[in-house]
Amino acid sequence: MSIAAVQGHAIGAGFQLALGCDLRVVADDVQFAMRETSLGLVPDLTGTHPLVGLVGYARALEICATGRFVGAEEAVSSGLANLAVPAAELDGAVRDLAAALLAAPRDAVVETKALLRGAVDRTYDEQRAAERAAQSRRLRDLAGLGD
Repeated sequence: MSIAAVQGHAIGAGFQLALGCDLRVVADDVQFAMRETSLGLVPDLTGTHPLVGLVGYARALEICATGRFVGAEEAVSSGLANLAVPAAELDGAVRDLAAALLAAPRDAVVETKALLRGAVDRTYDEQRAAERAAQSRRLRDLAGLGD
């Protein structure tokens, strides 16, 4: 599990690096931008995939094609960021989130992450089967039966 702590400008590669993380906590002064298109280039560090997944095709296209800046409030409301805090509180907010994530049983978090990541590519029935299989593994592990 990865958490991006983002403060100030995250433009192009910096924005794509943040998009590569599972979660994003931003300072209230954050400014995300995908400026490559404005320079005659295209985003090429695979940031477009999570961007579309987070904000949808139309908004992702608009952000990339215009190269405009996305501030903290919009980042949270559009799903680009999980939380926005004052810059002075960024490190503490990330520590708190990391502690909450680490408090949950690791294997359950790993299974849940895999279920969520694959959900978009599965049918409803396939997702139900994946959840059932993951739950069976968890129950066996919790009962000490292993694989």
